Amino acid sequence: MSAPAAAPHVPVLLDEVIAALAPAPGSLIVDATFGAGGYTRRLLDAGATVHAFDRDPDALAAARGDPERWPELREDEPRLVLHARRFSEMVEELGQLGIARVDGIAMDIGVSSMQLDQPERGFAFSSSGPLDMRMSQEGETAAQFLNTADEGSIADVLYRFGEERQSRRVARAIVAARPLSTTEDLARVVRKALGYRAGAPKDPATRSFQAIRIHVNGELDELDAGLEAAETLLGEGGRLAVVSFHSLEDRVVKQFLREASGAVGSVSRHLPQAAPEAAPTFAQVSKAIRPGEREVAVNPRSRSATLRSAVRTDAPARRLGKPAHQRKSA
Repeated sequence: MSAPAAAPHVPVLLDEVIAALAPAPGSLIVDATFGAGGYTRRLLDAGATVHAFDRDPDALAAARGDPERWPELREDEPRLVLHARRFSEMVEELGQLGIARVDGIAMDIGVSSMQLDQPERGFAFSSSGPLDMRMSQEGETAAQFLNTADEGSIADVLYRFGEERQSRRVARAIVAARPLSTTEDLARVVRKALGYRAGAPKDPATRSFQAIRIHVNGELDELDAGLEAAETLLGEGGRLAVVSFHSLEDRVVKQFLREASGAVGSVSRHLPQAAPEAAPTFAQVSKAIRPGEREVAVNPRSRSATLRSAVRTDAPARRLGKPAHQRKSA
């Protein structure tokens, strides 16, 4: 069999993620965020069977339309199975196939390079496009949210998910400028509200775009649910590798693994008193791993990436209460 064609986008921390997952022939691994399939390609090459999830129909359509790169889709016993589902739904989805345990799960959180590079998806302000931002291409768009929500709700989203200190000023400017229909409209309003000058080291619109995207896609809720699903699916010795791209995501992952490994007791008021003494469900929790200078030079978007990994113990999965992103960080 000839070597598959190169991926259109190289995933971040590829070698480190594969090392954390330690795939072997016959292992069963979930790529929870398929995207362009960079992790999946390496996992398949190592002999693993991969169940790949993505809520973006474009990502899965691209894979199905590229038989040269993905011959595993068409094998008599396919080693690659695609799922057009959110990764929070992987327990139910795999359960329908009779799969209750897997050997590894990779999660690459946030927007993909493919989505950022398509102006018509509305994720970036580098070029003008419709104010959309929906990963699944279903539900409320960013424009619908910004053009109908009250000022307080918009300010809350900007502050919580973008850590925008001047969220009220930006929200007030957005409401005054309505209706907004393009990424260019939104970027212009935010820049004006914050007094942006061309040539400044960082565009202030970045925080607002991040916040609105996270809200539209329910990303932190999805991350919480995905981590809980991973805890349920991974068998003893199963490996989890999570790559995040900003501090909000990384705090959720760090807090989840600290609680799951027994490094800190859960502070959720919804849990019974004995919960902090429960047996740890994860061990061998790694320190934060970040890209080296060479990777950042080749792929500047990798600069903010952080990988955290851990190994599943034999303890029963916990029953969690309040989502990690709503719990107080330790």
